[in-house]
Amino acid sequence: MKHVILGAGPAGVIAAETIRKHAPDDTIVLVGDEPEAPYSRMAIPYLLMGNIDESGTHLRHAGDHYARQRIELRRGRAVKLDTAGRKVQLDDGDWVGFDRLLIATGSSPASPPIPGIAGPGVHACWTLADARAIASLAKPGAKVLQMGAGFIGCIIMEALAARGVDLSVVEMGDRMVPRMMGPTAGGMIKAWCEAKGVKVHTGARVDAIERDATQVMKVRLSTGAVLEADLVISATGVKPNIGFLEDSGVRCLLGVLTDEHLQTSVPGIYAAGDCAEAFDKISGKTIVSAIQPNAADQARVAALNMVGRPAELKGVTQINVLDTLGLISASFGLWEGVAGGEHVELTDRAKGRHLCLQFGGDRLVGCNAIGWTEHVGVMRGLVEGQVSLGPWKDRLLADPTLLMEAYLARAQAQAGHALVKA
Repeated sequence: MKHVILGAGPAGVIAAETIRKHAPDDTIVLVGDEPEAPYSRMAIPYLLMGNIDESGTHLRHAGDHYARQRIELRRGRAVKLDTAGRKVQLDDGDWVGFDRLLIATGSSPASPPIPGIAGPGVHACWTLADARAIASLAKPGAKVLQMGAGFIGCIIMEALAARGVDLSVVEMGDRMVPRMMGPTAGGMIKAWCEAKGVKVHTGARVDAIERDATQVMKVRLSTGAVLEADLVISATGVKPNIGFLEDSGVRCLLGVLTDEHLQTSVPGIYAAGDCAEAFDKISGKTIVSAIQPNAADQARVAALNMVGRPAELKGVTQINVLDTLGLISASFGLWEGVAGGEHVELTDRAKGRHLCLQFGGDRLVGCNAIGWTEHVGVMRGLVEGQVSLGPWKDRLLADPTLLMEAYLARAQAQAGHALVKA
């Protein structure tokens, strides 16, 4: 059996290793489109902070790891998939045949159509090559403007601040991390960043990036402000790398649509990671949730099914825990709430704490939190476990700080009831 894995990020590597563990005699080809050893993009901010060197970003540190695992590493990018012929074409023109295929091509930065964005001094923070370019420009005191203050943007922002730059952040939304936090929480994160010396422009967009003869950039905002910059970072979101699947017969929505086995609409072809769209039991719909824990879970499930060991994905995790210049925030599940649901908020700005719980029926369906680090595990357990709260729902509406007590009372009771039924 020949397994071809497109994408050498965490999903691809975990899938390859899982296949090798359960199918010691099968052929495995791992295709990556960068000249580097397989690495984690999530480690790049720590590289920019100086906490690790480039080898610290590598997913596996032994130089002969893939050779010992008999995993063939091949450089290339998929440009066309022939599902009937069971082969994929790479950008060098070569066709690679397969018996089983895993699409783990990840995502790429979405570049907004801004005049001047393609010129020198503008970088995404996505690859090791990006990191090298940023490190050469982001010197102490350099004027750096970052477009985007979402989850990834805030992680990049922390790395830039650690380098001692003069940092400005521009976010189109009315608050920071608008896809993760409600107005109160997003506003608190903005206030925290400004107190740390970061200039934050919310409700603004970059209209143009202009350069003078010395290549110093002038960045024009929709608010009329003009900011000088030695470096511009584009962190305005990502999009799944699925363009090569056009006319292939593999069904795609936002990402590659998969079933509970991570199989696509074409038998024998699977998808995992940032490019995969999987079912989320909390929202009741398919979503692309581009976080590394999901990539790892999906890769293992897909790989097991690829070698004939039936496995199902238990669900997609909608969890984001963020450290923004020392302020810990978290978002779980349907944090914006559901139609007909109830919610409760508790805010103590002086102590930097905020808690918002969203209910659907007698279940906690989502939450936002700032400063409640001791309750992160409990929040996740209640949301993902779809725990029936019974009378504890009203108690939480009256006092949302009783999360731990509610979890101990109801989650354990639910688990015990399940054991009795079994």
